[in-house]
Amino acid sequence: MLFDTHAHLDDAKFDEDRESIINMLKDEGVALVVNIGADLKSSAQSVELSEKYDFIYASVGVHPDATGELDENGMEKLAEWLKKDKVVAVGEIGLDYHNMGAAKEVQKRWFERQLLLAKELGKPYIIHDRDAHGDVLEILKKHGYYNGVMHCYSGSSEMAKEVTSLGMMVSFAGPVTFKNAPKAKEAAKAVPLDKLMIETDCPYLSPEPLRGKRNDSSRVRYVAEEIARLKGISFEELAQITKENGKRFYNIK
Repeated sequence: MLFDTHAHLDDAKFDEDRESIINMLKDEGVALVVNIGADLKSSAQSVELSEKYDFIYASVGVHPDATGELDENGMEKLAEWLKKDKVVAVGEIGLDYHNMGAAKEVQKRWFERQLLLAKELGKPYIIHDRDAHGDVLEILKKHGYYNGVMHCYSGSSEMAKEVTSLGMMVSFAGPVTFKNAPKAKEAAKAVPLDKLMIETDCPYLSPEPLRGKRNDSSRVRYVAEEIARLKGISFEELAQITKENGKRFYNIK
């Protein structure tokens, strides 16, 4: 049974068939899902999904592109949600210098504030890092709290080794299956099994052979199959290891 550790089942792309998609996941071998907040609205929707479905958990946080909307009232709301039993992490948070949905200084300010909220509450956090590796690492090292995961990892194998040496997890999504993604494949090989997680980031980044179509949590299977191949272990072993890693990281009993 698989664990999709990062999904966006609240996304509007699921509005027409969300319930049927979610209801088929267990039959497709998906035991657990964490639905990820990317702004205050999607954080609220993630909490609602976690309350409706027994195998869905939630994270709450504001993605760097949406940090322009964040204020003290928003931070209070995040802290309030994080008191709920099935709200298991802060995220996704971080820096995105590719889209630049907010100025760098705005992104950095709210990344740090949300990181400190996670540290204060003893919660894990989920990092979105795009074209900002140096600044992300600088902020993490500044605060010395490494209970995090680099989600949808796109960096080098060298950086993967550095973040895992700090104690962080690394999670891979559909791009690791792409034929033109040698860097992701090398990074997946480099991550120790006890620091490895898998995800879909659905509805985005559908894996091969379904690239370009809407993604959903059942397709985490393709990610598991590819990483098992890269690691030289069975699919069943990889699925079990990553499920237990995800449960431990998110403190799901």
